[in-house]
Amino acid sequence: MTATLDVRRVVGADLQARLDDVARLRVAVFRDWPYLYAGDMDYERGYLAAYAASVDSVFVLAFDGDRVVGASTGIPLADDDAAFQAPFRAHGIDVDDVFYFGESVLLPAYRGRGVGHAFFDAREAHARALGRFRMTAFCAVDREQDDPRRPAGHRDNDAFWSRRGYVRQPQLRMQLAWEELDRGESMHTLTFWTHALEHSA
Repeated sequence: MTATLDVRRVVGADLQARLDDVARLRVAVFRDWPYLYAGDMDYERGYLAAYAASVDSVFVLAFDGDRVVGASTGIPLADDDAAFQAPFRAHGIDVDDVFYFGESVLLPAYRGRGVGHAFFDAREAHARALGRFRMTAFCAVDREQDDPRRPAGHRDNDAFWSRRGYVRQPQLRMQLAWEELDRGESMHTLTFWTHALEHSA
């Protein structure tokens, strides 16, 4: 493990070449709490098809040498699946104003080294450079505090996201099904967090 990770923004043809890297990381990291996702590469390729098709999508990748050990994604909400757009449309928010952050996944051995902030910085910079977005947003799965599967000592990311200026929006929720470990396909509620995107004068 190198002392310094190389974090890079990847777009266009370079993004296309990294789809399987992101898919593998999603399967590995989302297997853990709170997603408990029993993923497979075929499903992942379908999920990532929207990012492959969008000319303005971005991957931000963390490299340890030549190995991709972390990834975060972003896409104009208007280019994503209708299910992700629906809560915004229902509350009168123009999806053309929103740049959506899909996920941040990082292998456990590389956490605590500032990569999470680097992922947000790079995606926000990408959205700002596109020049047409008023906000950034992401969603996170809702889990009960007393869920017996919650690992002892687990800390949610809420405080980190709040420090970044993101605000949880309880009125912006969606339902999404995925294969959950030991439970099969299950429906889950996810709540969106948003942040006004500031532009340079």
